[in-house]
Amino acid sequence: MASTVTPSKDSPAPSSRPGYGQLLRTRGAWTFLLPGFAARQPFAMLTISIVLLVQHTTGSYGVAGAAAAVTGVSMALFAPYSGRLADRFGQRAVLIPGVLVHTLSGLTLTALALADAPLWALFAAAVPTGASVPQIGPMVRARWGVRLKDSPLMTTAAAFESVTDELTFVVGPLLATALCTAVNPAAGLVTEASLTLVGGLLFAAQKGTQPAVAAGGHARVQPVSALRVPGVRVLIVAFLGIGSVFGGMQVSLAAFTESIGEPGLNGVLYGTFAAGNMLSGIACGAIAWKAAPQQRLVVGYAALALATSGLWAAHSVLLLAGLGLLVGMCIAPALITGYTLVEGLVPAGARTEAFTWLTGAVALGQAGAVTVAGQLEDRFWNGAGFLVPLGGTALALATLVALRSQLTARSHSRTVARGVGHRTPVAVD
Repeated sequence: MASTVTPSKDSPAPSSRPGYGQLLRTRGAWTFLLPGFAARQPFAMLTISIVLLVQHTTGSYGVAGAAAAVTGVSMALFAPYSGRLADRFGQRAVLIPGVLVHTLSGLTLTALALADAPLWALFAAAVPTGASVPQIGPMVRARWGVRLKDSPLMTTAAAFESVTDELTFVVGPLLATALCTAVNPAAGLVTEASLTLVGGLLFAAQKGTQPAVAAGGHARVQPVSALRVPGVRVLIVAFLGIGSVFGGMQVSLAAFTESIGEPGLNGVLYGTFAAGNMLSGIACGAIAWKAAPQQRLVVGYAALALATSGLWAAHSVLLLAGLGLLVGMCIAPALITGYTLVEGLVPAGARTEAFTWLTGAVALGQAGAVTVAGQLEDRFWNGAGFLVPLGGTALALATLVALRSQLTARSHSRTVARGVGHRTPVAVD
């Protein structure tokens, strides 16, 4: 059905082909993009910083992976509630106490690891560290929703945010590894805590761009739990598979570079993997897709499962770098398409929560992968941990194939998707 859409006063004038340049000219965008980038950087540093620090103090990748996994599980469990509270009371009200708790907890975890504290003490500090991770990515996505209401640029924003996420996974692991190996094993976590404090508070200070809440602390659109949407549950399982790639790659690449006596190459190899992710994300945002997003998601996961199938057999730096680049290039299309589907599946009042469920699913998958990959590396051959990304993506693909019908937006979803219908594909994804 044809309809006339009136753009938001904050969004740029429509054009025949929405693009990144037009998106970045959106009024007020840079006020939350710059502090948001600084505040989300620590998320990419946290897991690898914990792994490198705890492995240094205990000598075990299994123990290091378990400590990092507790952090990831805690984040996955608490992130959706953080998103729900942000929908209801405002992002600033959730961010400020969360940033302070995370900084204190992260520094406590660092001190305990350096003091050779028992494993239970590390776990006790890891729980609040993970639970209080600021959900900057979902909050930025929600702010784009305010700026771009009723605009076709929303799909461009989804691609841009995925590219930004991947850029953090280029810079973050490189920075954390360099700090932990060249400065001090604790330097990665200390820097992570510092960036969280400064970036999080600066982002929280941008009150003018956060989604509005009504008087009395209730959102103008009464939120419905995102978990009640079947498609969101399917995407959560799919994003667990993506998390398994991140976690499995982090531990297995660290173990591989240590086994060849070049631990400093870990950041380079992981950065290559993340760079492939970022570059393919940029390309995805510039392509006028004709295939339906549900179909693209299944194809994307099939390509990801195929790409991960050769990691375990790679025994040279160049081959592993090439395969890592290929795996990274297969991740961004799946992430971008998944986040784009949320716009059509979930009512506006529950989208921050929905985005945090997906972010939490990545963290949970990463936590499980870190644990399993660490055990495989300790108990079996070098490279056994690379079986984890293959297993995780294969299970996610099977779920998508079986339940792909749940990813089609129902008529009630289209009526609340900021006025944008989903029967006709938009030009940019």
